[in-house]
Amino acid sequence: MPTPHPTEFLHGDRRGGQCNDVQMTSLEVCPTAGSLGAVVTGIDLVTVKAEEQLDELRKALADHLVVFLPDQHMGLDDLERITDLLGGRDTTPFVTPLQDRPYVIRVIKEPGDQLNFANAWHSDLSYLPEPPSYTLLHAATVPDFGGDTLWSNQYLAYETLSRGLKQTLDGLRAVHSAGMAYGTGGFLDQVKDLTSMAIAPSPEAYEEHGHPTVIEHPVTKRAALYVNPVYTTRFKGWSPTESQALLGHIYRHATNENFTCRLRWARHTLAIWDNRCTMHNALNDYSGVRREMFRTSVKGSSPRGWTTTEAQHRTDPP
Repeated sequence: MPTPHPTEFLHGDRRGGQCNDVQMTSLEVCPTAGSLGAVVTGIDLVTVKAEEQLDELRKALADHLVVFLPDQHMGLDDLERITDLLGGRDTTPFVTPLQDRPYVIRVIKEPGDQLNFANAWHSDLSYLPEPPSYTLLHAATVPDFGGDTLWSNQYLAYETLSRGLKQTLDGLRAVHSAGMAYGTGGFLDQVKDLTSMAIAPSPEAYEEHGHPTVIEHPVTKRAALYVNPVYTTRFKGWSPTESQALLGHIYRHATNENFTCRLRWARHTLAIWDNRCTMHNALNDYSGVRREMFRTSVKGSSPRGWTTTEAQHRTDPP
């Protein structure tokens, strides 16, 4: 039998056991790909009022890195409340938020726009001293086809590196900056007439912050690569030229198709993903069609570096 497209689950087709009997107390968690991603049903987030009501959802996030919740008929008050219950709202620099809602941004592409938002592999706001833990994105208007989003598993990206490259990266810090994207004169400033996004370029975007190249996830305690082509500029102590050759190799590896999952959006779908162990990329393949979503971020912490022990290295493949 041919393998169903992951998004068939969003329309109620379980295909006789594709969920692999992954059951928790009340949620049904159906993996959508072998590397990451799951559709979660059995919860109406509009009715959730307390943190403990999200314990199973947090478990699904820890296990699958990104979860897709179909048919969540949420308003912005609901979106902000769930964000608070997951750890607290955080602002998104350099994007003008909704009026009277400083923690909500509108992700919009109008029919006449040439560019969409987030059409490159990245981890959200990695340029901050304390990047967000999770991102929530709720679909209001979506095209009939096109506009899919892809995620890539950065645990697997690290685990499948050679022993030697792991040893090299474990001791490195990477420099992150929003300048390339959001700086005055940066990419988004240059193409502002091609998008309806409320971008607010600033010279402050060129500020730099260093993070470990390999981080330890605070919940799972697993190692994950933590560099991305949008916000990582170089390795600390290395020149940009020296850095780019190795970074380019890492980016190609980290977005290998075998590490990814893909979501075909439906109206009222809510996606929640963990920025500490994933990258994502919003495809721009729906010209002439409107797409509107609303996004919040959950507060995070300063990434902690991962140190591989000699015993771990000895068990790695050569």
